[in-house]
Amino acid sequence: MIRIALVGGIGSGKSYISKLFGYPVFNADDSVSKIYLKNKKVFFKLKKNLPNFFKKFPIKKKELIKAIIKNNSNIKKISAIVHPEVRKDLYKFIKKNNKRKAVVLDIPLLLENKVNKKKDIIIFIQASNKETLKRVKQRKNFNKLILQRLKKLQLPLEFKKKNSHYVIKNKFKKDLARKSVKNILDKIL
Repeated sequence: MIRIALVGGIGSGKSYISKLFGYPVFNADDSVSKIYLKNKKVFFKLKKNLPNFFKKFPIKKKELIKAIIKNNSNIKKISAIVHPEVRKDLYKFIKKNNKRKAVVLDIPLLLENKVNKKKDIIIFIQASNKETLKRVKQRKNFNKLILQRLKKLQLPLEFKKKNSHYVIKNKFKKDLARKSVKNILDKIL
């Protein structure tokens, strides 16, 4: 099975482009959302480590935002609790799809958390800062401070680009994105 891993900045269009490949997609952001809604074990760990913020299950975005804004180190505490559960979801996804020709990994902190494998095909999604900021500002619960703290968790974009096998220049036009994906698939399959 070929593992196609997408990396890039926040709001660069990784999730949209991941769907264009036509293979099963593991979306880490979706995994995190499900964990916050359904995983009581994570809730109790968060409540124990950050009791001033997490009072009632399920975990709410507002609580996460307050915890991260209050103290910069809280984002690392939250990540240390949540990321192992995301990894478990990833392993289940890989196992479930192990007979497929390829899978797509949409994991924002793929390189940072060393989730990538040596044979993964890493594709950098490049988009203009202006366009990504515009897109991120449209998201529900947008908060500039949270965005800055999330960016600090990420490796520099140039490092990600340099360590990728391919680059897709995302101009947020469907036809261009589809063509880029097709070109890459033609080369790797």
